[in-house]
Amino acid sequence: MDQAHTLLKRYYGYDQFRPGQEAIIRALCGGQDVLAVMPTGAGKSVCFQIPALMQEGISLIVSPLVSLMRDQVMALVQMGVPAAFLNSSLTPRQYALALERARQGRYKLIYVAPERLTSPAFLDFALSARIDLLAVDEAHCISQWGQDFRPAYLEIPRFVASLPRRPVVGAFTATATPQVRKDIETLLALEAPRKLVTGFDRENLYLEVRRPGSKKAELLQVLGQQGEDCGIIYCATRKTVEVVDGFLQDKGIRAVRYHAGLPDEERQQSQEDFLFDRCRIMVATNAFGMGIDKSNVRFVIHYNMPKDLGSYYQEAGRAGRDGAAARCILLYSGQDVRTQQFLIEKSSENEALDPETARQLRVAEEDPLRRMTFYCHSKRCLRGELLRYFGEKGPENCGNCSVCLGLYQQESPARAPAAPAPGLARPKPNRKALAQAQLTDSQRELFERLRALRASLARRQGVPAFVIFTDKTLLELAVEAPRSPQQLGEISGVGEHKAAAYGEEFLAEIRSFLRQEGEL
Repeated sequence: MDQAHTLLKRYYGYDQFRPGQEAIIRALCGGQDVLAVMPTGAGKSVCFQIPALMQEGISLIVSPLVSLMRDQVMALVQMGVPAAFLNSSLTPRQYALALERARQGRYKLIYVAPERLTSPAFLDFALSARIDLLAVDEAHCISQWGQDFRPAYLEIPRFVASLPRRPVVGAFTATATPQVRKDIETLLALEAPRKLVTGFDRENLYLEVRRPGSKKAELLQVLGQQGEDCGIIYCATRKTVEVVDGFLQDKGIRAVRYHAGLPDEERQQSQEDFLFDRCRIMVATNAFGMGIDKSNVRFVIHYNMPKDLGSYYQEAGRAGRDGAAARCILLYSGQDVRTQQFLIEKSSENEALDPETARQLRVAEEDPLRRMTFYCHSKRCLRGELLRYFGEKGPENCGNCSVCLGLYQQESPARAPAAPAPGLARPKPNRKALAQAQLTDSQRELFERLRALRASLARRQGVPAFVIFTDKTLLELAVEAPRSPQQLGEISGVGEHKAAAYGEEFLAEIRSFLRQEGEL
């Protein structure tokens, strides 16, 4: 595994693998199928990207959303990894060119939508290519009991069977109950897979349930606490997205909106504005869930209760992907339960389903809804409740949720004030990464200067800011203040390619700051 460690340092800038990563990489490189369940932000992409770099042939990555593919390919290219995507966002000419380059062996990783696997042109390419690895990202999409079921995922086994040589298959997901894991293994026809569940705990996420009298007033309070941080506000329905977005605009708070009822052009523009930090707040339905791979999301607010804990975990998990502290706040009311019950009834009326299947799906969704409701009323550790849902043992006191910090509140009547009474003001949760770093005023100033430099470089290169360096890496840069390329290379998240591309400008900014402070 020496080669794997070398690649990890060269391309990603890390000295050690996270829990579970090395075992998965070893299995895939050894020709063994893998079923990996890893929480959002645990680095599951590394688990198939490094084997792809180690193997002679091409690795195909099946991914459900165009935006997700674009983000990952962009990040890989920034690191110096030859990668491309093949999906509906390309013009016929662009697609043909990308396919020709793939035939020439110019890419190590090719991201494809599951629907692409059945197209004649792609099948022709696949039959003549050496495909060593097929990685199925968001593998829970193959299960009807998963929250993001995609029928096209059912075509993956047929595609694999059509290849002249079966590649090793890796299935990856962040959210899978035991039933969904069983479906993934069966429906993908995994052969004696190495199964690895690294755990669902995200210690950097602060969890809170609030029961405000006025959700709008409470929303303003939370946004005021977050300052200039980037965040997502999830709503249960398209109508609520419109209401919340309009309310924020009226209050002078710029936000963008995203739901399936908007024109494709507006959805794409909203996503890009958020991704590229042109707008810091996204108001969306769960249609904006799986496709976001933005590491510097510092808060996720659920304006409405989601339908189940799996959906909540996945959506809340969009925060803090860089490992730095983030807040996940759910604004609950009894009406949320009625809304979700209505949505379950509507979904079960799908004409494509026979009556018995519709009934089974309705029953299957009602129990998770009850568990979601219990979570919102729980007086036990919220982290523990989430972990137990996924079959793990949860703590009795995590020290980083509203219950454990003594902030449990009964549902407020509609006429109650949104703000806490004097002397009972809700303290901000500890922002773990900042506390660990123990930033002095000087370090905070340097952090802000480095963040401004990152934003400038991102605008110049047309990439999201976090693709250059994550917030967590900037924090370490501010604390350690490296003065030389050698010292810079010791910072987590600074690989060889990024050091060559951005290192001198960041070092120059640090040296300038240190001279200003009289430390150089």
